[in-house]
Amino acid sequence: MQNYLGTAVAAIVAAAVALFMVEVVHRVIRRLGRRSLLMTELTEHSHRPFQVAATALAVQLGVRFSTLYAVGSAWRQVLLHALVLAVIATTAWVVASLLVVVEDTALARFRMDVPNNRHARRVRTQVVLLRRLTIAVIVVLALGVLLMTFPGVRGIGAGVLTSAGVAAAVAALAAQSLLGNVFAGLQLAFSDAVRLDDVVVVEGEWGRIEELTLSYVVVQIWDDRRLILPTSYFTKNPFQNWTRTEAAVLGTAEFDVDWAVPVQAMREELRRLCENTELWDGRVCVLQVTDATGGLVKVRALVSAADAGSLWDLRCLVREHLVAWIRDQRPTALPRMRAEVGDATGPLPWQVVAPRRTLRRPPDTDIPDDARVFGGSDDGEARSEVFSGNEEPADARR
Repeated sequence: MQNYLGTAVAAIVAAAVALFMVEVVHRVIRRLGRRSLLMTELTEHSHRPFQVAATALAVQLGVRFSTLYAVGSAWRQVLLHALVLAVIATTAWVVASLLVVVEDTALARFRMDVPNNRHARRVRTQVVLLRRLTIAVIVVLALGVLLMTFPGVRGIGAGVLTSAGVAAAVAALAAQSLLGNVFAGLQLAFSDAVRLDDVVVVEGEWGRIEELTLSYVVVQIWDDRRLILPTSYFTKNPFQNWTRTEAAVLGTAEFDVDWAVPVQAMREELRRLCENTELWDGRVCVLQVTDATGGLVKVRALVSAADAGSLWDLRCLVREHLVAWIRDQRPTALPRMRAEVGDATGPLPWQVVAPRRTLRRPPDTDIPDDARVFGGSDDGEARSEVFSGNEEPADARR
């Protein structure tokens, strides 16, 4: 009993000395580090883990040196083993708290209560993920070391540590996709397939390349949303790049109208509209009938603009203007379903049986041929050569 009391007194004295020393160090650090964020975080988050770890270590040393005469006794071995387990667990707690202090100190530099906090949100996300990963690694390692202290289950502890190595190998295999994205980013950067500020259509979304890294690409969609894609997506999937060679693009506006539509008058109205707006770049202004089935006529207006944004506004303007023009100036061209009862000699315009006479224009009137996309103008002839090629004369081929 006297031996037990001596061991208990030694353990209590050692714990008291450890607590006193930790408290002194704590007060000194808090006083000296009033203006240091790192010291403040250290005193707030790591004080309790240091107390417990120092106490466990002091008690373990006190018991070990106060029971030297009882080497080999069963109760000494059990007590020291329990204290060793406590020291290992509290040491892992101290290491985890130090990592948390470092991460919180790094996060304090980035404020979240500001309007433009995109960078701060990115850093916080990265730090939080790293914190969870490091704590998980510390717990796994501490568990493996704890199991290694038991002779009967030492193989399990070695298995836990081995599994950590296997996890590292699995992580290396999983990094293959990351390496693939890195090489895909290098391919995009040097192949000139896509560049910053290019206008693209990806996954059915129209947007602009806002950020291009070695691992991912950020597409700013027209409504200010962001589409995040891995760089390997652009090397494995087809996508539209509207500005790879130049920013100027073509766009269409289609209308389903009645057969009574005056195509030439509608074409002249489209030309008048394009010439009176700054959205048109002066290249292409064409109106064609592309389909005439099902009781309706499909009319397509093809216009050009200097960039994709201007083209969008120009297409909307063409639709609005021509819809209003048909409604107000040519109401007979509005789409309809016919059901006639009686003969076809009524006074309505579409009931006239005799064909109308086409008025011939004076031969000296210079009207641009706006009815052709692949011809009729310098731009149309150039487009025709691109799609058909320059054919050599038959005599030259001989």
